[in-house]
Amino acid sequence: MKSSEDGRAATMSIGALAARFGLATHVLRHWESMGLLHPERDANGRRRYGADDLTRVAIIRFSKEAGLSLDTIRSLSATVDRTTRHRILSHEAEKLRSRIAAAQVSLQLIEGGLNCTHEDVTQCPNYQRLIADHIGPPTTGDTPPSLHPRNGT
Repeated sequence: MKSSEDGRAATMSIGALAARFGLATHVLRHWESMGLLHPERDANGRRRYGADDLTRVAIIRFSKEAGLSLDTIRSLSATVDRTTRHRILSHEAEKLRSRIAAAQVSLQLIEGGLNCTHEDVTQCPNYQRLIADHIGPPTTGDTPPSLHPRNGT
């Protein structure tokens, strides 16, 4: 954003800010209603966003892409206490690690299906082994032998 002739930082409208990030304007209004954004208002009451707002929207977008909820983002932006921030982020990091692990398992299963040369992927011994590894040991005696992890097929 350029500075205006009187030395003040230029501002942008809600539409311009939304377009810059590929958002709908109602998203910015919602973030404002949640206390995540605090745009200034012009003489006509229209929202005007400055450089700090631009940075804040970028942080919100990155945080959401990392899987943080708007409530969590609000909590983080409201705290200046390092211990509180660390507690919140540690919890979020653990949740993200869990999602990454689940995605890796999903990718293994998909790649196992892609690498299978059988007409029916469920008949592929390698694919059956992948499934069995993720199911774990049987808890009852009714597990089909072809899916038993110790079957070796």
